Amino acid sequence: MKRPRLTIKQILAWADAHHKRTRRWPTTRSGPVRGAAGENWDAINTALAQGFRGFPGGSSLTKQLAKHRGVRQPQGVPRLTIKQILLWADEYHRRKGKWPILRDGPVRGAPGVNWRKIDNALRLGLCGLSGGSSLPRLLADRRGVRNKKGSPMLTVGKILTWVDAHHQRTGEWPNAQSGPVPGSHGETWSGINGALHQGTRGLPGGSSLARFLDERRGVRNRKDLPLMTIGRILAWADAHAKRTGDWPLQRSGPIPGTRGETWRIVDKALRRGGRGLQGGSSLRQLLDRKRRYRN
Repeated sequence: MKRPRLTIKQILAWADAHHKRTRRWPTTRSGPVRGAAGENWDAINTALAQGFRGFPGGSSLTKQLAKHRGVRQPQGVPRLTIKQILLWADEYHRRKGKWPILRDGPVRGAPGVNWRKIDNALRLGLCGLSGGSSLPRLLADRRGVRNKKGSPMLTVGKILTWVDAHHQRTGEWPNAQSGPVPGSHGETWSGINGALHQGTRGLPGGSSLARFLDERRGVRNRKDLPLMTIGRILAWADAHAKRTGDWPLQRSGPIPGTRGETWRIVDKALRRGGRGLQGGSSLRQLLDRKRRYRN
């Protein structure tokens, strides 16, 4: 159910009543607001910070009490800055080889500060911060660290745009090991491959990057090549002879009407086996045996 709009005047009236009753100003841990059914101080702080219930966001309960009631921030709570948080995060990354997350505990060289407190301050606008952010969001914005919970939806059109740009830039089609996707704000081809396979981020699942390229751009999926049969190869050879007046050789190039097959690939499969063939033969031997082509 949609919550009613709030005003600073109403919040201050509740805060004054709280102070009159307890001799303390409310904090996010002060629980329910007496005389206001369904309201609590933590939810009010969240609305101020994130812009809910008629507020623009970027504020906090602490800021409003400081501004309108002259309430000082509790002693012992250090002020934080985005620059300082990023310095701590960079130091952590150099030391650990990964970026910090909420459960990584105390921040080295910052007594009384841990990563969860930093995240709370970023979210709720505490310790001198503006609020409305988070530790994962800050690292995603300033350090390009992928925020898994905030990953945007993917679409077929968006992936094809990145695919075509990669091919135009490199002359090759991407695979799951092709690394970051330029201009995508943190996407990687490995992540896209995983989303195609698992069916996350708006994709149906059960696919892969290789299969996607096969279906959408006709790029051969080497791990999922169609089977060959002697009958199919002979049909291709008959069509070649009818079209050119001669039987195909290993060097005769692409086979019309197929998706990426060439006579060299056919000869290799006949020699080595695989793709449904036994091996131990060749294109010339097959045509000699089945079409009386003189080897």
